[in-house]
Amino acid sequence: MATRTQLTIVEFCEEIGIGRSTFYEWRTKRRAPRCIKLPNGELRIRRTEYERWLDALEERVA
Repeated sequence: MATRTQLTIVEFCEEIGIGRSTFYEWRTKRRAPRCIKLPNGELRIRRTEYERWLDALEERVA
């Protein structure tokens, strides 16, 4: 099965184990990954943006 290049909000939330309300709270606080807003109003997250966002959260040990 090929990996899709974009995640729905539900897929993103399931993948990291959070509720949708948490995602929207993070989005309001600009802590969520950047999204694409489709013409129908639905949001998508590019998998590359998701990976970049995860990398930015990685702890750096001194």
